[in-house]
Amino acid sequence: MFLETVSPRLAATAGALAVVPVLVYGVTNSGIAGLVSAVNVALIIGSLYVAMSPLEGPHDDHADDGNGTVS
Repeated sequence: MFLETVSPRLAATAGALAVVPVLVYGVTNSGIAGLVSAVNVALIIGSLYVAMSPLEGPHDDHADDGNGTVS
């Protein structure tokens, strides 16, 4: 299936499409409410982008007891 091959960061970026209905809402109803909604959508998209990003650096699962031996 196609959705299984999509990277999580790309899926979070696709959330930017949620801005379109927010802009329509802001233009047709209330400008202030549309602005607040757009900020909320941007915060959610940014949070998902960061949360789904790959971890950086080495991952050492071994416990080091401080004297050079690994338990």
